[in-house]
Amino acid sequence: MAGSTIKTVHDIFQSMEYGPAAASSTATAQAWLDHHSRSLGLFIDGKFIHPVGRQSCSLTDSKGGNVCSVVCAVEDDVSQCASSAVSGYKAWSGLTCHQRAKVLLKLVSVLGQHGQCVSELCEACGASCSPSTLVRLLQYYSSWAQLRDTLISNWTTLGVVAVVVSDDCSLYSLMLKVIPALAMGNSVVVVPGQSTAPALLLLAQLFMGAGLPAGALNVLTGSDVSLGAKVAQSPSISYITYSGNKQSGVTLCKATAGMSVPVSFSPFIGATCPFIIFESADIDSAVDGVIETAFKKKRELVQSCAAPPTGSQYPPTVLCGSVPSSPFVISPSPGPLLPIMTFRSNTEAVTLGNHSPHGKAASVWTEDLTLALETAKSLSVGSVWVNSHSVSDPCLSVSGHKDSGTCTDGGQEGLYQFLRPSSSPSTPLPRSFPVSLDYSKFGTTASPTVIPDDSDPASAPKPYLQFVGGKACKSVSGCSVAIQSPGGGSVLAYCPDGGRKDVRNAVEAAIKVQPGWMKKSPSARAQSLYSLAKGLEAKRKDISTSINVQTGLSMEEAEKEVELSIIRLSDWAAYCDKVQGGTVPMPQSGSALSYAEALGVLGVILPDKNPLLSMVTLLGAAVATGNAVILVPSEKYPLPALAFIQVLQASDLPAGLVNVISGSKDQLTAALAHHSVIKAIWYWGKAEGCQFLQYTCTSPLKTLRLFCQNDAGEDGGKDWCHSLVLEEMWRNAVQWKSVWIPTA
Repeated sequence: MAGSTIKTVHDIFQSMEYGPAAASSTATAQAWLDHHSRSLGLFIDGKFIHPVGRQSCSLTDSKGGNVCSVVCAVEDDVSQCASSAVSGYKAWSGLTCHQRAKVLLKLVSVLGQHGQCVSELCEACGASCSPSTLVRLLQYYSSWAQLRDTLISNWTTLGVVAVVVSDDCSLYSLMLKVIPALAMGNSVVVVPGQSTAPALLLLAQLFMGAGLPAGALNVLTGSDVSLGAKVAQSPSISYITYSGNKQSGVTLCKATAGMSVPVSFSPFIGATCPFIIFESADIDSAVDGVIETAFKKKRELVQSCAAPPTGSQYPPTVLCGSVPSSPFVISPSPGPLLPIMTFRSNTEAVTLGNHSPHGKAASVWTEDLTLALETAKSLSVGSVWVNSHSVSDPCLSVSGHKDSGTCTDGGQEGLYQFLRPSSSPSTPLPRSFPVSLDYSKFGTTASPTVIPDDSDPASAPKPYLQFVGGKACKSVSGCSVAIQSPGGGSVLAYCPDGGRKDVRNAVEAAIKVQPGWMKKSPSARAQSLYSLAKGLEAKRKDISTSINVQTGLSMEEAEKEVELSIIRLSDWAAYCDKVQGGTVPMPQSGSALSYAEALGVLGVILPDKNPLLSMVTLLGAAVATGNAVILVPSEKYPLPALAFIQVLQASDLPAGLVNVISGSKDQLTAALAHHSVIKAIWYWGKAEGCQFLQYTCTSPLKTLRLFCQNDAGEDGGKDWCHSLVLEEMWRNAVQWKSVWIPTA
């Protein structure tokens, strides 16, 4: 037609805009915000409050329009919130399991009525979350609330739990921690990110309407995760769990170091996920999955175009011929960037997939199910999706591997982070507070009792050896520490004074043997532990004497501890093939597997209490689950552990699987903390050591189990004679992996 302008495809794409949203879909969200004058207060004790004189943060949508503002809480608000949470805990935990389950189930119907409002608030603030996924969370954990006293009767609630997330954490990830914590009977204080705050405040209001007692769920909004550190200072808080970007998580861990509050870590990695596409895959489906994961969430149009001259924006980019050491492979930028690498074999594919420090998830594409399962088992990630991606369900237990977390979320296993063994005392040791500590010099002060081995006279007390790489040996320094009798009089023995180089040698030996030990069948590991128990029985008299001489216990009590230790090793042998995971019933089409895996190489600083029984309990937990372990005996009572070396020498455990290094606890703790291969540290010691580990073990991330001892050796938590300690330490020694296999 004359005078008409014909637009090219490029012109059409350049002029495209989002269409207007349906008026009915936004009305509820807008009405709720207008009802609050677009200024959302703190949610404390079952109601919104607007403290006077508080700063506020404005939240904007993707187009820069104002959504609402939220109050920035201060210390006075934290105190009020903590007090409310304690009252809420008493009311909520006082209900029966059935009553708590009814509240969560009622919330399902309430959420069905207001789901559109929640969805719109999430969409407006950039924290999109489908109400159907929240409904599934509530349905799944309401059933666990019902069954808590039936299936988890040996565990009890923690009390007040704090959930802290960063701005880039999704609402689903946040609620994956809030709902199970409530289901177990805890009260929860939430410090949300700015993007999730409005929807969470609405959900908190809906929870109250469903019958949740006032104070059982409180929401403190703020400008960043530093508010989480203020929450940790409250003596009412029993546990902090974090989800979000690693940088904010590290800041939180360092800020809470020394506060005697356990902190778990679930970094949000986003789309950092290896896609392994074999030649046997359905290539079209695999490419669709890759593009959707890499680019769709960015709402980008994938097309060839030049980069803008200025600013941080960059067009969607595919990088071919990438190498594993490239920074954009190891730590990809948040932009729409897709590096591609080729591989020649399954082994090489797994090596490339495991090269990243991130271990949240991976996607494997192949029509060969055997190949898919072999690859899934070899990948160091928490979730593996076969011929699919980004599949999640609350029934799947997932642990973050490597730098992707220190706790397990989802499934039954995800509940235990919000519980403690019923054998734990109801009145733990008093809370400690951070002290001024030079972290760079921790453990560098030499012990004044160190003397050279070759200076000992012929009549000196017996010199002991440590155990590294399957051999009894002196320390690298060649020095020993004098061990005195319980009364502080005569010298009983000389123990090697191990240091950083001894730890290095032990780790080198452990890392060589651990992968092979992990692959051994559970029955083979059980036989080795049974042989260890027999070896201990054969050396019963010698080790009973070492306990008697070292601790001052009577021979009768010492022999009883040895007998309990023999039984404990046999228990661990029997445990090897009893808890292995299995298939998980899924609400969707497909099958899912969930199973426990070894952590890797563990560092264990042993407690003073029950020096032999505690050692074999922790050693057995590590070895039975496929780990290698480096043991640091009690600095106060090292002789029973060093006497046990003769049992290790006579056993059929692979050389390097179990290592025993004696010496300064602080020095060896620092050496373990700074070694990148150590995956987890279990520590019994002074408050300063706990503070040092929590501050230091963030890069690379280590799983910590910290128990502060007082001068009497009491840690306020462990009854080593109680059988429940086996289940507790077994769960500490494994990480969980889920594998999703679609059938259609």
